[in-house]
Amino acid sequence: MELGVALPTSGPLASPDHIARFARHAEDLGYDSLWTYERLLRPLAAITPPGGGEPATLPDIYRVTYEPLETLSYVAAITERIKLGTSVIDALFHAPVVLARRFATLDRFSGGRVIAGLGQGWIPEEFETANVPPKRVGAGMDEAVAAMRACWGPDPVEYRGRFYTIAPSEVNPKPVQARIPILLGSVTPKGIARAGRIADGLNPIAFSPESLREAAAAFRRAAREAGREESGLTVVARANVPITREPIAGEDRPFLAGSPSQIAEDVKRLEGAGVDHVLFANLASTTIEEELAVLEELKAAVTL
Repeated sequence: MELGVALPTSGPLASPDHIARFARHAEDLGYDSLWTYERLLRPLAAITPPGGGEPATLPDIYRVTYEPLETLSYVAAITERIKLGTSVIDALFHAPVVLARRFATLDRFSGGRVIAGLGQGWIPEEFETANVPPKRVGAGMDEAVAAMRACWGPDPVEYRGRFYTIAPSEVNPKPVQARIPILLGSVTPKGIARAGRIADGLNPIAFSPESLREAAAAFRRAAREAGREESGLTVVARANVPITREPIAGEDRPFLAGSPSQIAEDVKRLEGAGVDHVLFANLASTTIEEELAVLEELKAAVTL
């Protein structure tokens, strides 16, 4: 099982100094990957969450969110081997050729360490700000992935679809990797099936071992039905949880949350579940010193 961690790119710990310290420490400890994500803005109005429920304002953590690829470019310069991923960038908010070139440039500067985690977005104000209609969700994602892959392939690049067109052109730089892996962040049946058809991996939220097992199986089943080889596919589970120095008591403890020893036991429950990589986004630390200490304790516990 590979282990990744989310950089402190949002919330009260977000700063260039903290991001640099965190990145270096994670690499020194032997973590496999570092991750960022995209938030265009934090609307002040209450928003209905995905899947329904009472409208609510977005958490304060989104008041400051560093841009993902710029941050990873900075991190690439101060690290050597650790993989650099996005979980996620909302692909529909960007012209595919621009996003493809940004990823390829990062892959060049990092020596081929990039993982392109993509999503579709869900906040109405972000679609409005990006001047993208929400009805583009679905078919637009298929085209965005296809157009980005075309840009990473040999010149001349050409793509013609319903939403995006690239006239025969030279599009450079090309990435170091022959194929930058694209992961799709989704937990819905349609999104998981789409990932199986067009992506190199699935990036679901880690709600429970059962939900991850089902998502991984559905992802690989969709890939088989699309006639794709399963050997190169991957599942990277994202755990948005509090990681604490002391155990969390009670039956309501979220899966993969709590003390490092509790998390290590939960990771063991994923054996045979089809999950290849767990990405931890800690929601508990209040100082960078605490965050770095938790990082060390978690790595030691999970790799025992």
